[in-house]
Amino acid sequence: MPPDSHAILLIRCPDRPGIVAGISTFLYRHGANITDLDQHSTDDDPGVYFMRLELQTAHLDLTLEDLKAAFSREVALPFHMEWQLEAAGARKRIAVLVSKHDHVLMDLLWECKRGDLAAELLMVLSNHPDARPAVESFGVPFHHVPNVKEKRAEAEAHMLALLGDRVQLVVLARYMQIVSPEFVAHFPNRIINIHHSFLPAFAGADPYRQAFDRGVKIVGATAHYVTAELDGGPIIEQDVGRVTHRYGVADLRRVGRELERRVLIRAVKWHCEDRVIVHENKTVVFA
Repeated sequence: MPPDSHAILLIRCPDRPGIVAGISTFLYRHGANITDLDQHSTDDDPGVYFMRLELQTAHLDLTLEDLKAAFSREVALPFHMEWQLEAAGARKRIAVLVSKHDHVLMDLLWECKRGDLAAELLMVLSNHPDARPAVESFGVPFHHVPNVKEKRAEAEAHMLALLGDRVQLVVLARYMQIVSPEFVAHFPNRIINIHHSFLPAFAGADPYRQAFDRGVKIVGATAHYVTAELDGGPIIEQDVGRVTHRYGVADLRRVGRELERRVLIRAVKWHCEDRVIVHENKTVVFA
């Protein structure tokens, strides 16, 4: 079936018997066919239940909006659910913030152009003009917004005006500026950053130098949602690569660039496919 005949249901609620039965019975009664289902429950008491469910909507006996209203009344309210049910075909509208390092940005541009990401790249914003030719060669609007500590509020106001209400996800693709809590508040759990270390190790500035000084045997990269706490948001994806005592800082950066590309692409892909549920300062990722 075409993508526009599918929908994705995400659920978080207190764990108790009958949740799966209640959901599946409701969907069956309205003509939906479940094609994929992932679930997880925490071990604490009382536990928290998480679900990601894909369903075919071609034979529903009511519109998707009416199905959502009925689900809210008949299932979500009795089970105290936090939930969303959205058509699967729509691509997330994203914007990318970048500085001078363009390796992650270039991967995002290619993935979007090939259609391998369920995303529409609306614009790239940068505090440096360097990436303009590469970005515009993909037909993507590029905006140079200088950003220094003394004028951060002014720069962020300009960026927010450019982003507007259309952007659903902001990706920090090695954007080497701290974003303020006020900026983050406009996009709760909708800003993804790539940090060039295996967090929580070596948070903050120049983690490759920190790693070299500690003589590490692995380097890593971490994609996480941005919160007001620097490098402390919920982690979506991580990866590592082995190194030896022969590696200098430049070698660590070379290994890290490949890790950064892979990790951020996976995190953005999973977010755009509605595979991530945030719970407290962690994530459940149905990848």
